[in-house]
Amino acid sequence: MNPLDELRSLTNLFPAAEPLFRKAEHIPSALTPESYKTLLVHDHHMTVAMETHHGCSVDVRVVAQKLDGLLYAREILLLKHGTDRVIQYGIVRFNLSYVTEDVRREILAGQIPLGRILINHNVLRHIDLGAILEIEAGPRLAAHLRMPAGGVTYGRMATIFCNRQPAVDLLEISAPIG
Repeated sequence: MNPLDELRSLTNLFPAAEPLFRKAEHIPSALTPESYKTLLVHDHHMTVAMETHHGCSVDVRVVAQKLDGLLYAREILLLKHGTDRVIQYGIVRFNLSYVTEDVRREILAGQIPLGRILINHNVLRHIDLGAILEIEAGPRLAAHLRMPAGGVTYGRMATIFCNRQPAVDLLEISAPIG
């Protein structure tokens, strides 16, 4: 699938009056600025990358969510542990049929970042990096990430395979670095 079509598909899960982006462009991984490269260009959980980069655990804040049978979507913010400092914006679309009831219950509770839940439950997983994005923030993303509208940051789209099945589609956008 075209990364920008997938981006539209994920962002359309949570429509709002204010646009999330002014512009989003798929860029080659090699052109990702060095300050963002270790956060985005890898096949690991962003939870772990953010914890490593910020030197502490991270907390999740669910902005919005919807559940349709076993199809679950949520819009989230990751925060530096114990603070209100937002370090990542994300949208997750998850087919919960690929995980156990205990994992589903924890995900739906919205108290622990998704990556940490999958790691803690030792869910067999593989992360496929789909695209790196250069993003010009619209009013909504700017408000979430506490950055100026029109400011530039970077993100990624990825798919998490759980037990060898494509279970999770992700949009993960870093707060500006530096």
